Order: sequence, then C-alpha cells, then structure tokens
Amino acid sequence: MGYLRWMFLNLFRRFVLLAIAVPLAAFGARKLSDAVERRRGPNSRATRLLRQGADTLQGFRRPKRRRFSFR
Repeated sequence: MGYLRWMFLNLFRRFVLLAIAVPLAAFGARKLSDAVERRRGPNSRATRLLRQGADTLQGFRRPKRRRFSFR
C-alpha cells in the first residue's frame, strides 16, 4: 500500500512539473526570440529557430476544442 501511494505521488509530481515547465519554456523561448529579433532583425536564423522551438513546445498540449466546425 505504501509503495502504491509513493508511485502515485511521483506520477503527480511529474505531471505538475511538465504542466508548468513546458509552457514556461515556450514563453521563455518567445521572449528570447523577441530580444534577438530586436538586436539582429527579423530574418535571423536564431530568431526563426527559437520561434519554431516555441511552436513545437506549445504543440505538445492538447488543442482547444472548437464549438463550431465552420471556423
């Protein structure tokens, strides 16, 4: 019984960590991309890669359900 409780606690910790860390990492990548873009201009390779990384990180979350399909 004690092992099961410990296992669920670890699973919950991992879920909470990922639920917080992934959006924060995407936010940080976008902020860093904005800072690099201000210095180097919009066509920088680093800016493009940071934006793609942030988009990829945000893609791990479930997309929001739409109420109407015509949009």
